[in-house]
Amino acid sequence: MFVGPGSLPELADFLQKPAVKQVFVVVDANTAAMCLPLLKNVLPAGCEVVEIPAGEDYKTLATCETLWTALTEARADRYAVVVNLGGGVVTDLGGFAAAVYKRGVRFVQVPTTLLAQVDASVGGKTGVDFMGFKNQLGVFQEPAGVFIEPRFLQTLDPRQLKSGYAEIVKHWLIADADGFARNRYVGILVDDWTPLIRESVALKQRIVAQDPLESGLRKLLNFGHTVGHALESYLLQQPGREILHGEAVAAGMVCEAWLSHQKGLLSAEELDKIETFLFSVFEKVQFVTLETEAIAQFALQDKKNSGSTINCTLLESIGRGVYDQPVTLAEIAESLRYYHRL
Repeated sequence: MFVGPGSLPELADFLQKPAVKQVFVVVDANTAAMCLPLLKNVLPAGCEVVEIPAGEDYKTLATCETLWTALTEARADRYAVVVNLGGGVVTDLGGFAAAVYKRGVRFVQVPTTLLAQVDASVGGKTGVDFMGFKNQLGVFQEPAGVFIEPRFLQTLDPRQLKSGYAEIVKHWLIADADGFARNRYVGILVDDWTPLIRESVALKQRIVAQDPLESGLRKLLNFGHTVGHALESYLLQQPGREILHGEAVAAGMVCEAWLSHQKGLLSAEELDKIETFLFSVFEKVQFVTLETEAIAQFALQDKKNSGSTINCTLLESIGRGVYDQPVTLAEIAESLRYYHRL
């Protein structure tokens, strides 16, 4: 894991190793134009660039076939390396495609969005969406390296930057009360993201190291995601109403903080602090009350569930999450109605 201005030279050194025979760079339409030029002095001669369409709509098995076809036609063997240059869609999909090609070739992550730098590229989760459900197909596979260059953040618009910031806030709420206290009056008015990225990545790595396959402690990282993924999946099926992942997670954190309070875990004072802070940064996600039951239904596909029980990560206090908390569809719908009323 390399974070900061020295990360791209480290990537160059990695790709020059004798064990690396072929290099394939996965980009989308955006990173091909805005980020790939920054790698011109890093990539070895003769590498192949594979471009996929940009956007969550293309995080599918059909898009994986584009990469698998390129690898197969180039006769790529297990000495090949896939370089995923992009945001969460590229790093998730590229990692998944590499992990299953010939039962696994090495891949490295070069995340270009804040969301990918602090979350999607870290921890070894890969996957694609299926039948309208987020990350329904995937495998745990650690990358051969993660190279985080904060300069890529200069290519983002404010909305994309805020989307990634939601995952940093999540890390504070589940395991870093001091981080929340230090930053709640700062928000995204950040001059240098490098220290925040390092802290956030280190926190996630500590949790993942103790539970790499998400059988226990790692479930803390899903705070905001049970309701958030349900909301994101529902709106992805509504043309013109799609929202970014971090926007959904921010809404999910409000809902799940409220559920924490309803279950006697989180104080009213801390709930208010969380809501005030999140609404100072994020726009409210728009839906109507009549949609809440339909949105809640998507939570039945959540990967943390056990049988018919919906397991949620809640908060005992700011900085202290608790996982495997059962919630009902009715409670999820009610949390969405609460969010709608705010």
